[in-house]
Amino acid sequence: MKNPKIFLLLSLSLVFSLGASEANKAIEKRIAPVGSICLEGQDCGSTPAAAPMQMATSSNLPKIELSEGSEHTIKMLNSGKDGTMVFEPAVIKVSVGDTIHFKATDLSHNSASMAGMIPSGADSWAGMLSQDISVTLDKEGVYVYQCDPHVMMAMVGVIQVGGAVNMAEVQEAATQQKSSFIMNGTRLESYLSQL
Repeated sequence: MKNPKIFLLLSLSLVFSLGASEANKAIEKRIAPVGSICLEGQDCGSTPAAAPMQMATSSNLPKIELSEGSEHTIKMLNSGKDGTMVFEPAVIKVSVGDTIHFKATDLSHNSASMAGMIPSGADSWAGMLSQDISVTLDKEGVYVYQCDPHVMMAMVGVIQVGGAVNMAEVQEAATQQKSSFIMNGTRLESYLSQL
């Protein structure tokens, strides 16, 4: 061979491209759907392995019942039953005057009310990163809150206090907010549908 440098570069290029192909296959395998979702009342019998994953739509999600007691805990999590970057529970109904304790279960999260998505005259809040915060909710209505560093990933939650007197305003604001989510774009809509 006349130029060994060119041969070496071509050989390295081939090795790297084969390695990238194997890496891509490994990634595809890790993110491939592994099952399906079966909601209460649906036929949950076995489905063929090749069947596409059934996703729940906001119209068939169960409605949230009033939580018992006057104090409630919501965890701030990297991963939970609704996916990554979530509050758990993400949707809760409480009574006027109840207190919500946001627990920084995982680091780098906070809870902050979202402008335009709390009842008129209600106090807003903004917790510090990786810190617990407790909020007493004295105004009736729907409150939507976020994790400031993860709001683009739709790390949001919903609290209904008494009646949903401001639902129309919250839904309108949620429609506008949806365009700022880079993932989980229907999460907030799904949460609101559970009230």
